[in-house]
Amino acid sequence: MLAWIQSWLPTGPADLFSFRIFVVILDITLVAFLLYKVLMFIRGTRGMQLLKGLIVLILFSGLSNWLRLETVAWILDKMWASLFVAVPVVFQPELRRALEQIGRGRFFTRASTYLKEEERYRLIREIIKAVQSFAQTKTGALIVIERRTGLQDYVEGAIRIDGLVSAEFLGNIFEPKTPLHDGAIIIRRDRIVAAGCLLPLSDSPYLSKDLGTRHRAAIGVTENTDAVAIVVSEETGIISLAIDGRLLRYLDEKLLKEQLETLLQPETPSTGFRSWRRSHE
Repeated sequence: MLAWIQSWLPTGPADLFSFRIFVVILDITLVAFLLYKVLMFIRGTRGMQLLKGLIVLILFSGLSNWLRLETVAWILDKMWASLFVAVPVVFQPELRRALEQIGRGRFFTRASTYLKEEERYRLIREIIKAVQSFAQTKTGALIVIERRTGLQDYVEGAIRIDGLVSAEFLGNIFEPKTPLHDGAIIIRRDRIVAAGCLLPLSDSPYLSKDLGTRHRAAIGVTENTDAVAIVVSEETGIISLAIDGRLLRYLDEKLLKEQLETLLQPETPSTGFRSWRRSHE
C-alpha cells in the first residue's frame, strides 16, 4: 500500500505539474459535486426560493457596482451585513435536516420522488375510497399530498409515521375522538409520513365564513406550497380540494379522481385544476 502511494507522488517537475493538474481537477469536481448535492437537497423546498432570491440580490449588487449606482450599491452593501445574520435563521430547517441526514449517511444518496404509474393509481384509489367513506359518515379529515415543494417543516413537529397509504389506515387515523383525528396527515410519494400536523391557516379576507379550521388550513398550506389538500367536512360531509390557495368544493368521486390523476402526474404543474375551474365557471 505504501509503495502504491509513493508511486503517485511527484518525483520531478513534469510529475509535479501533472500532480497539480490532478489536484485542481479533483478540487473542482468535489466542489461541483457538493454544490449539486446541496441544490438537489433544497430543490422542491422553500429554501430553493430563498436561494433564488439571494442569487438575484447578488446579480443586482454586481450590476449596480458595474454601472456605478452608488446609492443602490450602498444600500445593498448595508443589507449584506444583516443577511449574513439572517441566512442561518432563514435556512435553519434545511440546515438541521442536512446535518441529520449526514449523520444517518443519507445526504449523498438520491431519494426517488417518482411514483410508477401503478403506484400512483393505487394511491389515488385508496385515497378516494377513504374519502368517500368519510363523506358518508361525516368524518372530518384533512389529507395533504406533497409534490415538488417539500413539507418537512410541517412534519418536524408532528407524529412521525411511515406507513403505506390505504383506506383502512386512513380510516384508523381519522377515527373520531382519537388523538390524531383533528390534525392533518402528510403523504409523501405513496406513504403517510406524519399525522397530527399543524398547518398555517389562510388569512384571506375573501374566504367564506362557513369554512372551518380544516378548510382554512388546507388553503393555507397550498398558498405556501404546491401541495394538494383534500378536506372532508365534519358537519356536512362535503369533499373539497385545495390547490394554489384555491378551494374547489362539492366534489364527487369522479371529479376527485380526475383532479388527482391530473395533479399527481410527475413534473406536471396544476394547470388541470385551473382549466377545470375555467370550463365550469
